[in-house]
Amino acid sequence: MAKSVKNANVLLLTANANENNKLFAILNDKKIEFNAHPFRTNKFYALVPFHYFMEEKKHQLIVTYSVNEKEFFEGYDITLEQDSYLSEEIKVSNSKVSLSKKNKLRTSKEYQEAINVYNSVSPKNYWFEDFIYPLDSKITSPFGTKRVYNNATKSYHTGIDFKAPLNTKIKASNNGVVKISKNRFYAGNSIIIDHGHGIYTCYFHLNKMFVSVGDFVQKGDIIGLSGSTGRSTGPHLHFATFVNGVQINPTNLLETLNTLN
Repeated sequence: MAKSVKNANVLLLTANANENNKLFAILNDKKIEFNAHPFRTNKFYALVPFHYFMEEKKHQLIVTYSVNEKEFFEGYDITLEQDSYLSEEIKVSNSKVSLSKKNKLRTSKEYQEAINVYNSVSPKNYWFEDFIYPLDSKITSPFGTKRVYNNATKSYHTGIDFKAPLNTKIKASNNGVVKISKNRFYAGNSIIIDHGHGIYTCYFHLNKMFVSVGDFVQKGDIIGLSGSTGRSTGPHLHFATFVNGVQINPTNLLETLNTLN
C-alpha cells in the first residue's frame, strides 16, 4: 500500500477475500465498502478518495474485515501531500459571477441534485474494460488550477478542459447509466454517468446531448457534441470525475482504475 497520496487523488486498496469477509475502509470517519474486483475472482477492491482541500498531514486509514464472524482491524498512516497547482484568471459576464436571487436558487438546487447523485453508491458494477478519455485532443486547462473570475478567487478547476471545436463528438468513458442530462447554470448542458461502485464521469458545456436520464451507455458511445453552454468562454469539453462523493483528478482516477485490468 502507498504511504502517501496527493490531494484530489485516490488510494487503491485490493484484497484476496470473499463476501463473508465484509471488508471496509475508514478514513476520517468516512466508511468505504470494498467491491468485487471487475477482472479477478475472489478479489475485492476499494477506492479511498482524498479531497482537494484535505489537510496536509498524516491521516489514519483503518481497514476492517471479518473472519469466522470475528472482526479485525488494521491501521495505516497515509501522508497527504498537496500537489502544486497553477492559477489562472478568467473574464466572464458579471451575471455569471454575481448571481441574482433567482440564479442563486437555481444553482443551489442544481448543486444539491448533483451532490445527491455523487453520494449515491451503486453496488452494481457496469464496466469491465479500461476507461478512456471522452476525446483525444489537447488539454487546454488541467485539473486543480485555481480559478480567479474577474479578479476574485472563486474556486479551483474541478476537471480537465479538452480542446474541442463546436460540435465535436464526445464519447462515454465507459459503460454506465446516465444520472443527469440537462442544462445547468454553471456547467451548461451536462451529462453525468454512473459507472457503479461510486464512480462517476461528467461531461459539461455541451452543445447537444444525445442521452437521457436512465439510459444505459456503452464505452465509446457518442453521448453529445461539444459546446460553450453555461459559464464558458468558448467551445471546449470539461471532463470531471467523482469517487464516493469526492471530486478526483480525472487523470489520476482513470490511470488508477486501468491498473485493475
